[in-house]
Amino acid sequence: MKKIKAYGPGFMVCLIIGLIAQQIAKIVPGVGAALFAIGIGMLAGNTFLNKDIFNIGTKFSESRLLEYSIVLTGLTLQLTDILGIGFQGVGFIALQMTCTIMLCYFIGKKLGFTKKFSLLMCAGNAVCGSSAIGTVAPIVDADSKDKGISITIVNVTGTVLMVLLPLLTGWLYHHKTLKTSAMIGGTLQSIGQVIASAVMVNKEVVEFATIFKIVRIIFIVFIALSYSRMNLEEGKPLFTKNTQITSKIKAGIPWFVVGFFIFSVLNSTGIIPTIVSTTAKSISSQFEIIALAAIGMRVKFRDLVKEGPKAILYGGLTGGAQIAFAIVFIAIMFA
Repeated sequence: MKKIKAYGPGFMVCLIIGLIAQQIAKIVPGVGAALFAIGIGMLAGNTFLNKDIFNIGTKFSESRLLEYSIVLTGLTLQLTDILGIGFQGVGFIALQMTCTIMLCYFIGKKLGFTKKFSLLMCAGNAVCGSSAIGTVAPIVDADSKDKGISITIVNVTGTVLMVLLPLLTGWLYHHKTLKTSAMIGGTLQSIGQVIASAVMVNKEVVEFATIFKIVRIIFIVFIALSYSRMNLEEGKPLFTKNTQITSKIKAGIPWFVVGFFIFSVLNSTGIIPTIVSTTAKSISSQFEIIALAAIGMRVKFRDLVKEGPKAILYGGLTGGAQIAFAIVFIAIMFA
């Protein structure tokens, strides 16, 4: 009962916004329910619904419902679909992440940010947003202030790119599935932003962009291992001998990624009835819309203003660099 009282208000608000968005999308089908859900969520979350009572429920809707949606998506895909990105896709992700981390760290140091804060920004932008920051924060012994600011900037950057990338990929690639999916899944910061952006294109891009993103999420294990070997003392090179005691590494593959692959394997065997796959797809779509409303609700304009121009510049430069890297690497890997 306590959990219902805690989660209920925020969840119900997101559900209602999601339902309203879907009805508006029927009137304006060219835009799609996703953009309406995010837009209404942002408007409501920064005005008349900007209340603490909704925070727990919107956080649940944003994170858990998306995770459930990803797991259910596994029932609609087969291993051949997942392997469709090929070695080129994995290579693209590796190059994109490596260059993002290197340049993001360089930008952070040039702007005068600390080594630890810069590393948090690197992980958040290169891997999976606030989840990646939460994973590496104890490894680099970051304080709560740096963690909070980095999460805010990464999320704001991702929100801007989330709306921009469908327009950019339409101009660059005419929304061809593989290249569009690589740009969205290989660039955007959080899994929610990837799905939100891909929904604005089409369902096929949602599926493949999610696969690209899942590959990035799996790589968090390697990022955590690399961070554990870094020298975090200011003024010292990153990979010199570290005399400080490093934190225990607590990084693993998230449960929803494991669930996604298990369901994909089961679906590939042919034992999953068509009605189950169809139902899973329908439920997954509803979870997505509710989660997108929650994402909009949790974008706070005051947080953006509060962090100041230098932090906003950091996010903007990093986001711009990610797009530039993606354009180059997509041209090379998917020629």
